[in-house]
Amino acid sequence: MKTELPFEIIDGFKLYNFKKSWYYLQELGKQKFGQKFKLHPEDKMIIYKLMIYFIRDEENCAKYGIDLEKGILLNGPVGCGKTSLMTLMRSFAYPDHNYIIKSTRDISSEFNQEGYPIIQKYGKGQDGVRRGGNKIYCFDDLGVENNMKYFGNECNTVAEILLQRYELQIMEGTVTHATTNLNSNELEELYGNRVRSRLRSMFNLIAFNQTISDKRS
Repeated sequence: MKTELPFEIIDGFKLYNFKKSWYYLQELGKQKFGQKFKLHPEDKMIIYKLMIYFIRDEENCAKYGIDLEKGILLNGPVGCGKTSLMTLMRSFAYPDHNYIIKSTRDISSEFNQEGYPIIQKYGKGQDGVRRGGNKIYCFDDLGVENNMKYFGNECNTVAEILLQRYELQIMEGTVTHATTNLNSNELEELYGNRVRSRLRSMFNLIAFNQTISDKRS
């Protein structure tokens, strides 16, 4: 059965309906993740904020203090559905604002194999989909990766990438997205104060209730 689109086109503009969008995401989630997938009513505001960001709804983003010049940092406990939601939200993103989801654990493994060019690859994000030819990334699970060594030199790979992404945002307006189950103090402990101070400028924080249980069971 074909999933009904969550918008109407009027005078060349897509006008979204949140109720239709909810059902659209639910069906899309089942197609991608299996028939047991479901959205949870208690996450409605999280999903609404993500949706208005990715459809570039300036009026409602301003109402909720969401800056369209920053990326999204989706925070929440293990199993709350962060990665699934960021995967599904790609269907709402405009083509020049679409993004690639990349696990920080995989990035660290790539560094172990290939070395410092990996920092440039994800930090500068060349040959991508946004102005300046820079890819937009969503770094999944900030903080789960290990520091890797390349020819005996240990490097906090993701910290270095985030610093480059900050410079990319300042110079060219290319945003970065991320998910994490860590709080700001834990991120600072992992990546240092220099990175933490830049995270505030890089991201809109959207956070799940930290007391919710794992939804994957």
